Amino acid sequence: MNKFIDTIKNIWKIEELKSRILITLGFLLIYRLGSAVVLPGIDPQGLADFSSKAQGGLFGILNMFTGGAFAKASVLALGIMPYISASIVVQLLGMAVPYMQKLQREGESGRNKQNQIIRYLTIVICLVQAPGFLATLPAEAFVQFDSALLQNFYAVLRLLILVTGCLFAMWLGERITDKGIGNGISILIMVGIIASLPFSLVAEFTQKVTENTGGGLLMFFIEMIVLLAIIMFTILIIQGVRRIPVQVAKRVVGGNPIGGVRQYIPLKVNAAGVMPIIFAQAIMFIPISLAGFMSGDEPNWFIKELSNFQGFSYNLIFAILIIVFTFFYTAMTVNTNRMADDLKRNGGFVPGIKPGKDTADYLDSILSKIVFPGSVFLALVAIFPAFVMQADVNPTFAQFFGGTSLIIIVGVALDTLQQIESYLLARHYDGMMKTGRIQGRTSI
Repeated sequence: MNKFIDTIKNIWKIEELKSRILITLGFLLIYRLGSAVVLPGIDPQGLADFSSKAQGGLFGILNMFTGGAFAKASVLALGIMPYISASIVVQLLGMAVPYMQKLQREGESGRNKQNQIIRYLTIVICLVQAPGFLATLPAEAFVQFDSALLQNFYAVLRLLILVTGCLFAMWLGERITDKGIGNGISILIMVGIIASLPFSLVAEFTQKVTENTGGGLLMFFIEMIVLLAIIMFTILIIQGVRRIPVQVAKRVVGGNPIGGVRQYIPLKVNAAGVMPIIFAQAIMFIPISLAGFMSGDEPNWFIKELSNFQGFSYNLIFAILIIVFTFFYTAMTVNTNRMADDLKRNGGFVPGIKPGKDTADYLDSILSKIVFPGSVFLALVAIFPAFVMQADVNPTFAQFFGGTSLIIIVGVALDTLQQIESYLLARHYDGMMKTGRIQGRTSI
């Protein structure tokens, strides 16, 4: 406890770090307040059935990412997800479109152009998603006006406010990245997910203790122990690396000897992060979304199976897609040929391996061996909430036992703490841990 108090004091002594933390907290407060503002022309009383419907299934996941704004029909109901979707599209285009590949090689100016493309694409995605969201709201949620002109005015106004709300959330995220601490977009998603944690925790405690169902207080403590174990397991996946020894030839630059010592290339067990889960969920949602546009006919068994988030078929397909996308995304983002060329150019080599193509093949072989167990572990964490629900755990609380939500929370928390620790070490203070250092990861 004394170590924790001393760390807080050291953080508060660094003026720049203190200012960044306060700015981040201020922007997050604005984001949470905006999530409670209902769209104009919406009757909150008419959203009761929709709010209960948005606690499970596809709507439940969307509601969790927006911090409850989806179920409240808030001005921030779309959240930051359209921006994330646009970022994923641009990233995929960078792997196939020559113009996007050229922007990636142009450094800062290329990144600025890419960010501009992402912003424009975000507006397009918002214009598609906003009418879809309004179409899902029940008819009794809309305030009825006598004038048809006024009715149409509010319909257009709601559409524009939803698009503006998403762009405002995107602006908040970028300001947090520039003026605050951590990756702003990732932190907004994490805060939206954590917002439902206290209510789901209280609901689970009430179900287990007050109503004395499902095992009572003992079962609640067992669930907390299992949750802690899953969090530790997720941290191991995110932090796990395979260190490849590299020897750098000794040379003299400016009269000073450089190199001649053994270094390491850290190959991450989960180099793809949370992206395979996001891709897999997007694929799984496509047939469900298409089925929603079909009226009249009863959905076939395939659609029913994909709509059952606790079913065997859904989780099996979901796990297989995660494993496939992990290999795909890792192959696209980790370029072993470039790593081998950089080593050769800088006079480095892997002991016992010839520089050049042999080194690239060796790195690719090691990467393939560690990606498979990493992808399997990632798939197990992603589908674990389905197993937890079978143990009579509240569905909302069960989402924190794995899946996208847990991986995002752990990854963003580690990345933010790593930045805070960098400030402490730069000012010659102790880090946030007695031993070792916090290793951050690439944000979402």
